[in-house]
Amino acid sequence: MSAENRKEKKDQAETFSKKVERFTKTEIECLIKRFNALLAKQVSPSGAAHGLDKETFRGIMQTTFGINKPLMLDGASLVFRNFDEDRDGIVSVEEWIRGLSVLLRGTLDEKIKYCYEVYDLDGDKFITKEEIFNMLDGCFIKRPNEKDPKERVRDLVETSMKMMDHDCDGKLSYKDFQKSVRKDKLLLEAFGKCLPDPMSIEKFERLVFQEQQGQ
Repeated sequence: MSAENRKEKKDQAETFSKKVERFTKTEIECLIKRFNALLAKQVSPSGAAHGLDKETFRGIMQTTFGINKPLMLDGASLVFRNFDEDRDGIVSVEEWIRGLSVLLRGTLDEKIKYCYEVYDLDGDKFITKEEIFNMLDGCFIKRPNEKDPKERVRDLVETSMKMMDHDCDGKLSYKDFQKSVRKDKLLLEAFGKCLPDPMSIEKFERLVFQEQQGQ
């Protein structure tokens, strides 16, 4: 890397460190380096030199963080949508860092907000029974002599709604979801895995921060 490129990366890291509290300046430099390496391997030209496209992002979530349910990785929404804040169809380096700050080191409230926005499939600020059904559909394998496993999904939807719909309006508001998760943290990913597990986080941080800092 040339002296000019090193300075540019340090300047970027300095700027982002003022916006994102969860990472040190050195760690942000490592995240920028990782981002650029992923960008260089990108097959599709859609992201050009500006950001990670949907296919590249999907691969990272699957192989690195174990988030592999198709619905959660829908390129038009959900996890990708949560990173792609300006909705331009790519994840920029700043969006990459901001998104990872929540995935890797976010507070409970940050993760509640993140998961709620992922589960709100149509972005209307409510999670409906239909949305919960769509997210849970396919969770159950058909049992011998069972006519329709979807009935179990419908039962689970009703159970979830009774447990979490505190204002009893037939849908989950952010306040409903937040109150439920604060009472039982296991409900954070009630409708599908959209956060990396501790082992995946440790592996990623070891690879990106410790090993790259030693290079």
